[in-house]
Amino acid sequence: MRGLIRLFLAGLVVSGAVMTASPAHATTGRGVTAKVVWQWTVDDTDYVLREITITPGGSTGWHRHPGLVFANVRRGTLTHLMADCVTVRRYKAGESLMEEPQEPRAHMGENRGGEPLILDVVYASPQGVPLSTDAADPGC
Repeated sequence: MRGLIRLFLAGLVVSGAVMTASPAHATTGRGVTAKVVWQWTVDDTDYVLREITITPGGSTGWHRHPGLVFANVRRGTLTHLMADCVTVRRYKAGESLMEEPQEPRAHMGENRGGEPLILDVVYASPQGVPLSTDAADPGC
């Protein structure tokens, strides 16, 4: 499955061109920039590819997604925390992850390393809804 995700993301990155930049939407996010590489709608689903950069010490803030999210770590290490305050996963360059829609636990991504973290992220969300919604800090 990871190989398929990487192949899919690589094809999307190669075929896209950076169009716009916008900040990530998340509670208390810091040091995050996002560039939309491409986006299109098929039937009732919006597909968006974004390049997300998180500076050293930065984080996305706590959030959830209304649709599927596929991410590939291009550079650096992503520390992925879940709002259960127990689950912590680390993804290094070349590794991929998937986030389920409306995961009941919110999550946050952090860059605890000394270099910028770069992610290629594909969102498959219901048409017209935000890519993420803010979530309360669980106090971890």
